[in-house]
Amino acid sequence: MAAANGVFNGIVVGLCVLTTLFLQILSNLANDYGDSKHGADSAHREGPMRAVQAGHITADQMKKGMGILTLLSMMSGLLLLWVAFGSEGLLLFLLFLALGLAAIWAAINYTAGNNPYGYAGLGDISVFIFFGLVGVLGTYFLQALALAPAVILPALVCGFFATAVLNVNNIRDIKSDTLAGKRSLPVRMGPKRARIYHLFLLFGGVLCALLYVVFNFHTWWQFLFVLVLPLVVVNGVNVWRKQTSSELDPYLKQMAITTLLFVLLFGLGQVV
Repeated sequence: MAAANGVFNGIVVGLCVLTTLFLQILSNLANDYGDSKHGADSAHREGPMRAVQAGHITADQMKKGMGILTLLSMMSGLLLLWVAFGSEGLLLFLLFLALGLAAIWAAINYTAGNNPYGYAGLGDISVFIFFGLVGVLGTYFLQALALAPAVILPALVCGFFATAVLNVNNIRDIKSDTLAGKRSLPVRMGPKRARIYHLFLLFGGVLCALLYVVFNFHTWWQFLFVLVLPLVVVNGVNVWRKQTSSELDPYLKQMAITTLLFVLLFGLGQVV
């Protein structure tokens, strides 16, 4: 989006990617630690075996790993803000510093901490905000130092699809999460409504992409992302039909790959 509007900054984008990777790894380590601590990673869990659960690493070692990734996230994030704003944009620096600290808090406290918000069914909101709105709008602003209102639609695309990835995971884990007291949205809504919700997320992502192109049409290349629509349909159909955790598990990875391909083609279509 930044490149399409002539404000692309490769160094800023590289640091955004690095910071995001650190935050994602931190989130994964925290999830491994937190679900083991709170009982979601029990013998009843039907998803892939995790490190603490399998005994490959102790809980204390995992906490140390979380500490290292927290430090790396902060260092990378501070460097990113310095490159983007320099010494003159103090107010913006502080604002994005607060967003960065919120992202670190969200990554850790999804399942770790004394009152993990993921166990209260708030994980979808967090993913939608940080993977969608903050991720896209924040990265764009750090390059342009301004916000183009139309970029909100691509941000919603990423938010809907990232939340769909989480939703497949949570539908798969309904039984084990229920036993562990983890009240994810699928646990709260039940399997059928969770699948209707999944179709809503897929439809919402595709619709926002189409609306952006319609309202900002320049070339037919902007519809390049429609090549991925069959994969979106495949995911929706199979998440609706498959009932067991083992049957659903492959479509978690498939949804993540579909999201990656969708946003890459969407972005490419804006700049060619």
